This record gives sequence, C-alpha cells and structure tokens, in this order.
Amino acid sequence: MAKISYYTEEGLNRLKAELVELKTKGRTAIAHQIAEARDKGDLSENAEYDAAKDAQGLHELKISKLEEVLSNARVLDESTIDASLVSVLSKVKIKNKKNGAEMNYTLVSEEEADLKAGRISVSSPIGKGLLGKRVGETAEIKVPAGVVEFEVIEIAR
Repeated sequence: MAKISYYTEEGLNRLKAELVELKTKGRTAIAHQIAEARDKGDLSENAEYDAAKDAQGLHELKISKLEEVLSNARVLDESTIDASLVSVLSKVKIKNKKNGAEMNYTLVSEEEADLKAGRISVSSPIGKGLLGKRVGETAEIKVPAGVVEFEVIEIAR
C-alpha cells in the first residue's frame, strides 16, 4: 500500500517541476550521451555506451519513483488544521529543558525537510515526538545522544 504524503503547495510544485525537468532535459541529455557513445564503434566493447545505458536506467528509475511520490501526494489545506496542537505544517517553538535552548521549527514532509531553513520532517525523531503535543506539554524524545525533553512553548500556522 502506498504511503500518502502531505505537502505545502510550494513543495508539491517543486516536485512537479523536478519531474518535468527529468523527463525533458534529463532524457535528452542521456539520449545524446548514448548517441555519442554509439558513434564510437563496436558496442560490445564500448565502456562509454555501457555507462550511458546504466545512467539511462538510473534516470528512468528516479523518474518512476518521483511519479509514485507525486501520485500519493496531497496538498495540505492549512485552514483546516487544528492550531492548538502540533501537526504537519505547524510552526513550533520548543525549549530544551536540560540546557534552556529555544528552537523554532516548521514540521513538513520528509521531502521538504531542510534543517538549515528550520524545516524538520514529521518522520524524524523530533518531529514524531512533537506531533499531537499542545502548548505547555513536554515531549521526551529519544535521539542518538539519549533522551531529550522538549517543552512546547508556542504553536503557530
């Protein structure tokens, strides 16, 4: 059974644009590489041809995986989300109870995650631990360094 993933409209559009790019420019570039390698002579001993065909197979695999992701993708309507608890697309301010450090994150799908931009995946340990929490609640999250307690300070959309 396919896993349904939720995206922002911007994230879904980015995936669609990547698929179009792979199907057009990407396929054209690989076809050009195969044609160049074919022109170099005997295909049975042509390493360039074999490498180009392998690259073509990997490229087509990437296209099919992206098509599968898009077929199971749904745009999340932010207006229907309960802002009183942490969910996908929530902007969350949390506080590490051990050292007092405060962090701001937006919970997004795995493909949209970017830690530098403050966007963490809902399937990450911290994302999973925060889901369903309300302001004032504490989440005990198991991370590689051990168990860390985070207090939810603020939830926004």
